[in-house]
Amino acid sequence: MMLTLDQVEAHAQALYDARSQRRPIAPFTEAIPELGVAEGYAIQQVLVNKLIADGEVIIGYKLGLTSLPMQRLLGVDQPDFSPIFASGVYRDGAELPVGDFIAPRIEAEIAVLLESELCGPHCTPAMVERACAGLIASVEIVDSRIQDWRIAIADTVADLASAGAIALGSSVVGINGFDPRVLGMVFTKNGQVIATGAGAAALGDPRAAVAWLANTLAPMGVTLPAGSIIMTGALHAMVPISAGDVFRAEFAHLGPITMRISGE
Repeated sequence: MMLTLDQVEAHAQALYDARSQRRPIAPFTEAIPELGVAEGYAIQQVLVNKLIADGEVIIGYKLGLTSLPMQRLLGVDQPDFSPIFASGVYRDGAELPVGDFIAPRIEAEIAVLLESELCGPHCTPAMVERACAGLIASVEIVDSRIQDWRIAIADTVADLASAGAIALGSSVVGINGFDPRVLGMVFTKNGQVIATGAGAAALGDPRAAVAWLANTLAPMGVTLPAGSIIMTGALHAMVPISAGDVFRAEFAHLGPITMRISGE
Protein backbone atom coordinates (compact mmCIF):
# COMPACT_ATOMS: atom_id res chain seq x y z
CA MET A 1 0.00 0.00 0.00
CA MET A 2 1.29 3.40 -1.01
CA LEU A 3 -1.31 5.29 1.05
CA THR A 4 -1.65 5.81 4.77
CA LEU A 5 -4.99 5.07 6.39
CA ASP A 6 -5.62 8.80 6.63
CA GLN A 7 -4.99 9.19 2.91
CA VAL A 8 -7.34 6.32 2.09
CA GLU A 9 -10.01 7.97 4.22
CA ALA A 10 -9.46 11.34 2.54
CA HIS A 11 -9.74 9.85 -0.95
CA ALA A 12 -12.91 7.95 -0.01
CA GLN A 13 -14.43 11.11 1.46
CA ALA A 14 -13.63 13.01 -1.74
CA LEU A 15 -15.53 10.40 -3.78
CA TYR A 16 -18.38 10.37 -1.26
CA ASP A 17 -18.72 14.16 -1.57
CA ALA A 18 -18.50 13.99 -5.37
CA ARG A 19 -21.33 11.46 -5.43
CA SER A 20 -23.60 13.46 -3.13
CA GLN A 21 -22.87 16.83 -4.77
CA ARG A 22 -22.67 15.47 -8.35
CA ARG A 23 -19.44 17.35 -8.85
CA PRO A 24 -16.50 15.49 -10.40
CA ILE A 25 -13.03 15.48 -8.89
CA ALA A 26 -9.56 15.25 -10.41
CA PRO A 27 -8.12 11.75 -10.90
CA PHE A 28 -6.24 10.47 -7.87
CA THR A 29 -3.57 9.17 -10.24
CA GLU A 30 -2.97 12.70 -11.50
CA ALA A 31 -1.34 13.54 -8.16
CA ILE A 32 0.00 10.03 -7.44
CA PRO A 33 0.58 8.21 -10.76
CA GLU A 34 1.86 5.09 -8.99
CA LEU A 35 -1.50 4.24 -7.42
CA GLY A 36 -2.66 0.78 -8.38
CA VAL A 37 -5.39 -1.80 -7.89
CA ALA A 38 -4.66 -2.42 -4.19
CA GLU A 39 -4.99 1.27 -3.35
CA GLY A 40 -8.15 1.50 -5.45
CA TYR A 41 -9.87 -1.30 -3.55
CA ALA A 42 -8.76 0.10 -0.19
CA ILE A 43 -10.43 3.41 -1.06
CA GLN A 44 -13.48 1.60 -2.47
CA GLN A 45 -13.99 -0.36 0.77
CA VAL A 46 -13.98 2.78 2.90
CA LEU A 47 -16.43 4.41 0.49
CA VAL A 48 -18.68 1.33 0.62
CA ASN A 49 -18.64 1.45 4.42
CA LYS A 50 -19.71 5.10 4.33
CA LEU A 51 -22.62 4.31 1.99
CA ILE A 52 -23.73 1.33 4.08
CA ALA A 53 -23.69 3.61 7.14
CA ASP A 54 -26.10 5.84 5.18
CA GLY A 55 -28.50 2.90 4.78
CA GLU A 56 -27.39 1.41 1.46
CA VAL A 57 -27.84 -2.36 1.06
CA ILE A 58 -25.62 -4.56 -1.12
CA ILE A 59 -27.69 -6.85 -3.38
CA GLY A 60 -24.96 -8.08 -5.70
CA TYR A 61 -21.88 -7.06 -7.65
CA LYS A 62 -20.96 -5.55 -10.99
CA LEU A 63 -17.93 -6.40 -13.07
CA GLY A 64 -16.10 -3.96 -15.27
CA LEU A 65 -13.17 -4.21 -17.66
CA THR A 66 -14.28 -7.66 -18.79
CA SER A 67 -13.26 -7.08 -22.41
CA LEU A 68 -9.68 -7.21 -23.68
CA PRO A 69 -9.87 -3.79 -25.40
CA MET A 70 -10.85 -2.07 -22.14
CA GLN A 71 -8.17 -3.93 -20.18
CA ARG A 72 -5.55 -2.88 -22.71
CA LEU A 73 -6.78 0.71 -22.58
CA LEU A 74 -6.16 0.88 -18.82
CA GLY A 75 -3.09 -1.33 -18.84
CA VAL A 76 -4.51 -4.17 -16.74
CA ASP A 77 -4.94 -7.89 -17.24
CA GLN A 78 -8.04 -8.51 -15.14
CA PRO A 79 -11.55 -7.14 -14.56
CA ASP A 80 -12.59 -5.01 -11.63
CA PHE A 81 -15.69 -5.15 -9.43
CA SER A 82 -17.88 -3.21 -7.07
CA PRO A 83 -20.99 -3.87 -4.97
CA ILE A 84 -24.42 -3.07 -6.40
CA PHE A 85 -26.68 -1.17 -4.02
CA ALA A 86 -30.43 -1.74 -3.91
CA SER A 87 -31.11 1.97 -4.37
CA GLY A 88 -29.59 1.84 -7.84
CA VAL A 89 -31.68 -1.04 -9.23
CA TYR A 90 -34.60 -0.34 -11.59
CA ARG A 91 -37.14 -2.32 -13.59
CA ASP A 92 -37.61 -2.71 -17.32
CA GLY A 93 -39.05 0.51 -18.77
CA ALA A 94 -37.70 2.72 -16.00
CA GLU A 95 -37.16 6.42 -16.66
CA LEU A 96 -34.03 7.87 -15.10
CA PRO A 97 -33.26 11.60 -14.93
CA VAL A 98 -29.97 12.45 -16.61
CA GLY A 99 -29.39 14.95 -13.80
CA ASP A 100 -28.97 12.10 -11.32
CA PHE A 101 -25.53 11.49 -12.80
CA ILE A 102 -22.34 13.39 -13.65
CA ALA A 103 -21.16 11.96 -16.98
CA PRO A 104 -23.39 8.96 -17.66
CA ARG A 105 -22.91 6.27 -20.29
CA ILE A 106 -25.01 3.16 -20.93
CA GLU A 107 -24.16 -0.48 -21.64
CA ALA A 108 -26.17 -3.64 -22.30
CA GLU A 109 -25.18 -6.63 -20.19
CA ILE A 110 -26.17 -10.13 -19.13
CA ALA A 111 -27.07 -10.33 -15.44
CA VAL A 112 -26.88 -13.56 -13.46
CA LEU A 113 -29.25 -14.34 -10.58
CA LEU A 114 -27.87 -16.82 -8.07
CA GLU A 115 -30.24 -19.42 -6.66
CA SER A 116 -27.73 -20.79 -4.18
CA GLU A 117 -24.64 -19.55 -2.40
CA LEU A 118 -21.42 -19.40 -4.40
CA CYS A 119 -17.87 -19.08 -3.13
CA GLY A 120 -14.25 -19.49 -4.18
CA PRO A 121 -11.38 -20.04 -4.24
CA HIS A 122 -11.91 -22.86 -6.72
CA CYS A 123 -15.14 -21.77 -8.38
CA THR A 124 -15.61 -22.87 -12.01
CA PRO A 125 -18.09 -21.88 -14.74
CA ALA A 126 -19.81 -25.24 -14.24
CA MET A 127 -20.30 -24.45 -10.54
CA VAL A 128 -21.73 -21.05 -11.50
CA GLU A 129 -24.23 -22.69 -13.83
CA ARG A 130 -25.37 -25.08 -11.08
CA ALA A 131 -25.78 -22.18 -8.62
CA CYS A 132 -27.54 -19.97 -11.14
CA ALA A 133 -31.30 -19.43 -11.13
CA GLY A 134 -31.00 -17.92 -14.58
CA LEU A 135 -29.92 -15.02 -16.74
CA ILE A 136 -31.62 -11.62 -17.02
CA ALA A 137 -31.55 -9.00 -19.76
CA SER A 138 -30.07 -5.85 -18.27
CA VAL A 139 -28.61 -2.43 -18.93
CA GLU A 140 -26.19 -0.49 -16.79
CA ILE A 141 -25.63 3.21 -16.52
CA VAL A 142 -21.99 3.77 -15.75
CA ASP A 143 -20.92 7.11 -14.35
CA SER A 144 -17.62 8.60 -13.28
CA ARG A 145 -17.04 10.87 -10.36
CA ILE A 146 -13.61 11.41 -11.93
CA GLN A 147 -13.54 14.48 -14.15
CA ASP A 148 -13.95 13.85 -17.90
CA TRP A 149 -13.52 10.08 -17.47
CA ARG A 150 -9.75 10.60 -17.14
CA ILE A 151 -9.41 7.31 -15.32
CA ALA A 152 -6.57 4.94 -14.62
CA ILE A 153 -7.29 1.61 -12.97
CA ALA A 154 -6.93 2.92 -9.40
CA ASP A 155 -9.37 5.75 -10.11
CA THR A 156 -12.18 3.60 -11.49
CA VAL A 157 -11.74 0.85 -8.87
CA ALA A 158 -11.93 3.42 -6.07
CA ASP A 159 -15.00 4.96 -7.71
CA LEU A 160 -17.06 1.77 -7.33
CA ALA A 161 -15.92 0.58 -10.77
CA SER A 162 -17.70 3.62 -12.25
CA ALA A 163 -21.09 2.32 -11.10
CA GLY A 164 -24.23 4.37 -11.71
CA ALA A 165 -27.45 2.35 -11.88
CA ILE A 166 -28.85 -0.81 -13.44
CA ALA A 167 -32.17 -1.95 -14.86
CA LEU A 168 -33.22 -5.59 -15.00
CA GLY A 169 -35.64 -7.34 -17.31
CA SER A 170 -38.73 -9.03 -15.94
CA SER A 171 -37.78 -12.60 -16.94
CA VAL A 172 -35.23 -14.92 -15.36
CA VAL A 173 -34.29 -17.48 -18.00
CA GLY A 174 -32.60 -20.73 -17.06
CA ILE A 175 -29.57 -21.84 -19.05
CA ASN A 176 -31.33 -24.65 -20.86
CA GLY A 177 -30.36 -25.58 -24.38
CA PHE A 178 -28.24 -22.54 -25.22
CA ASP A 179 -24.69 -21.40 -24.68
CA PRO A 180 -24.42 -17.98 -22.95
CA ARG A 181 -21.22 -17.28 -24.86
CA VAL A 182 -23.10 -17.04 -28.16
CA LEU A 183 -26.18 -15.31 -26.74
CA GLY A 184 -26.65 -12.37 -29.12
CA MET A 185 -27.80 -8.83 -28.35
CA VAL A 186 -28.90 -5.86 -30.47
CA PHE A 187 -28.78 -2.40 -28.85
CA THR A 188 -30.81 0.52 -30.17
CA LYS A 189 -31.01 4.24 -29.36
CA ASN A 190 -34.25 5.95 -30.32
CA GLY A 191 -35.03 3.05 -32.62
CA GLN A 192 -31.67 3.02 -34.43
CA VAL A 193 -29.23 0.13 -34.05
CA ILE A 194 -26.03 1.45 -32.48
CA ALA A 195 -24.32 -1.71 -31.19
CA THR A 196 -24.43 -5.48 -31.20
CA GLY A 197 -22.76 -7.99 -28.95
CA ALA A 198 -22.67 -11.51 -27.59
CA GLY A 199 -22.12 -13.11 -24.20
CA ALA A 200 -18.50 -13.98 -25.00
CA ALA A 201 -17.65 -10.27 -24.72
CA ALA A 202 -17.89 -10.70 -20.93
CA LEU A 203 -14.57 -12.37 -20.10
CA GLY A 204 -15.20 -15.00 -22.76
CA ASP A 205 -18.26 -16.38 -20.94
CA PRO A 206 -20.65 -14.77 -18.42
CA ARG A 207 -20.29 -17.88 -16.25
CA ALA A 208 -16.52 -17.43 -16.21
CA ALA A 209 -17.02 -13.79 -15.19
CA VAL A 210 -19.03 -14.84 -12.13
CA ALA A 211 -16.48 -17.54 -11.28
CA TRP A 212 -13.71 -14.93 -11.44
CA LEU A 213 -15.65 -12.73 -9.02
CA ALA A 214 -16.27 -15.58 -6.56
CA ASN A 215 -12.59 -16.53 -6.61
CA THR A 216 -11.44 -12.91 -6.25
CA LEU A 217 -13.74 -12.30 -3.26
CA ALA A 218 -12.76 -15.52 -1.48
CA PRO A 219 -9.46 -14.24 0.03
CA MET A 220 -11.47 -11.34 1.45
CA GLY A 221 -13.78 -13.77 3.23
CA VAL A 222 -16.72 -12.78 1.03
CA THR A 223 -19.24 -15.33 -0.27
CA LEU A 224 -21.88 -14.55 -2.88
CA PRO A 225 -25.22 -15.28 -1.16
CA ALA A 226 -28.28 -16.78 -2.79
CA GLY A 227 -30.32 -14.06 -4.46
CA SER A 228 -27.29 -12.06 -5.56
CA ILE A 229 -27.42 -10.22 -8.86
CA ILE A 230 -24.15 -10.24 -10.79
CA MET A 231 -23.69 -7.86 -13.72
CA THR A 232 -21.18 -9.69 -15.89
CA GLY A 233 -19.83 -6.84 -18.02
CA ALA A 234 -20.63 -4.80 -21.10
CA LEU A 235 -21.25 -6.51 -24.44
CA HIS A 236 -20.23 -3.40 -26.42
CA ALA A 237 -18.55 -0.02 -26.03
CA MET A 238 -20.29 2.36 -23.63
CA VAL A 239 -22.67 4.91 -25.19
CA PRO A 240 -23.26 8.51 -23.97
CA ILE A 241 -26.82 9.37 -22.93
CA SER A 242 -28.89 12.54 -23.19
CA ALA A 243 -32.32 13.68 -22.03
CA GLY A 244 -35.04 12.21 -24.23
CA ASP A 245 -33.09 9.12 -25.27
CA VAL A 246 -34.80 5.72 -25.28
CA PHE A 247 -32.50 2.72 -25.21
CA ARG A 248 -33.55 -0.85 -25.89
CA ALA A 249 -31.46 -4.01 -25.69
CA GLU A 250 -32.94 -7.10 -27.31
CA PHE A 251 -31.34 -10.36 -26.24
CA ALA A 252 -31.77 -13.79 -27.78
CA HIS A 253 -33.54 -16.08 -25.27
CA LEU A 254 -33.73 -13.37 -22.58
CA GLY A 255 -35.98 -10.87 -24.34
CA PRO A 256 -35.79 -7.07 -24.40
CA ILE A 257 -35.21 -4.37 -21.83
CA THR A 258 -35.87 -0.65 -22.24
CA MET A 259 -34.55 2.38 -20.36
CA ARG A 260 -35.74 5.96 -20.87
CA ILE A 261 -33.72 9.07 -20.03
CA SER A 262 -35.52 12.19 -18.86
CA GLY A 263 -34.22 15.72 -18.45
CA GLU A 264 -35.28 16.18 -14.86
